[in-house]
Amino acid sequence: MGDDLKPDGDSLLHSEKEFHNAAKRNDTARMEELIRRGVDIKAKTSTDRTALHWAAGAGNVDAVRLLLDHDIPLDDEDSFGMNALLLSAWFGHLRVLQILVNAGAKINCVNRSGGNLLHCAAQRGHVQVMEFVMEDLEDMCVDKTDNEENTALHLAARNGHCSVLQKIIEVGVDLDEKNFEGLTSLHLAAEGGHSDCVKLLLEAGADVNAQTQKKMNCLHYTALRGHEEIARILLDAGIHTNAVNHQNASATHIAVLQNFPAMVKLFIDAECDLDIPDNRLQTALHIAAEHGRQDIAEMILIAGVNLKQTDKQGKTSLDVAARGNHINVADMIIKADRFYKWEKDNLNSDSDSWVAKRLTFKQDHRLETQHIRSVMWRLATKYLKPGEWKKLAHYWKFTDAHVRAIEQQWTGTKSYREHGHRMLLIWLHGVITAGENPIKGLYEGLVGIGRRDLAESIRKKANADSASPRKCTVM
Repeated sequence: MGDDLKPDGDSLLHSEKEFHNAAKRNDTARMEELIRRGVDIKAKTSTDRTALHWAAGAGNVDAVRLLLDHDIPLDDEDSFGMNALLLSAWFGHLRVLQILVNAGAKINCVNRSGGNLLHCAAQRGHVQVMEFVMEDLEDMCVDKTDNEENTALHLAARNGHCSVLQKIIEVGVDLDEKNFEGLTSLHLAAEGGHSDCVKLLLEAGADVNAQTQKKMNCLHYTALRGHEEIARILLDAGIHTNAVNHQNASATHIAVLQNFPAMVKLFIDAECDLDIPDNRLQTALHIAAEHGRQDIAEMILIAGVNLKQTDKQGKTSLDVAARGNHINVADMIIKADRFYKWEKDNLNSDSDSWVAKRLTFKQDHRLETQHIRSVMWRLATKYLKPGEWKKLAHYWKFTDAHVRAIEQQWTGTKSYREHGHRMLLIWLHGVITAGENPIKGLYEGLVGIGRRDLAESIRKKANADSASPRKCTVM
């Protein structure tokens, strides 16, 4: 059902169609004229709608009364199982609903979806209709379910009708009743992004940690849809941040997959476990690496994770990034791995201080490092021979896994140039982060692999260049 009753196929005689149209616009004079001419007031469209359906759906009190005076059948259903009474509830026409009830309409009717008067009113947010049905009609069970086992509470929550939700809660219902998929009203409100409904249900005592048949909690749904405000509400209410669904995925896994960086940050700030493996044994970082999500990968790397963790195929997050040709993410992971190794080796360092200084593993585009980066570029593309970048990498304690990941990128017979350039920039990140002299380190590295000629050339150039950030006068 939509917001309006839409015209259906033309299966009526001209006079019958006119009669239906007159009912739609509450033109009782035209309706009476057509009745005098002998029009069939019970005529149905191709979807089995009578004039009463149209009049009730439009809230046309006068047209409804006229049709009832001529004994039109009250409870005829259209092809959706909707009769006049259900339509009046669906569109929120309380006066029409009352007239139909007083005329003897069956109040326990349901449509093809199993929806009754309460379901129709709740789904559409019609508070006055809800109040009348619950307070004035007998035998109307507020916990009655439709074909999908949704109660009126479920439908109001799913559609964000807070005032209706409040009325149903006041009556006294099971807030944690589940539909056929195991969703509670809180699940539906969270998934739909209805923060006021989420707050109301939690204040009323709904179980924040309820799980569906697929073991999804409300945080999984907020991660799926990117509803940050609701995620905060749920976290404040004590929801389990590390709960996993039927695929062993946490809300963090889902937020990474859906590419919601702000949501991932929220979960990190809530101290979620970033090393939880899903059913593919992938962590959140594996997923970020697989999809090349740089911003998310950086947040996870700064938070600190187990970079040695492998998935079902025995691949680390670095392997996954390299295989997917996400070279920026691969380089970030290598930088992080080297940084945390350096940090561990330097026990006096304080990781919190690095975060405060805006620790980053992304590409460096700063003006103050432009000179040394240009040196690296010339070195890698003009002076280093094939294979020498690997010698330098091993001298600087790059692991075999690091070298393999860099080497995975293939651009042709001159690939070693790109490989060398990437390696040098990764090394530079560590040197600068540690507060060391990059020219001194470069000199020592080149000497260490037997390229004293290059080392001396770079030293002389650095000492002669006033723009160089650090001269090698100590050498």
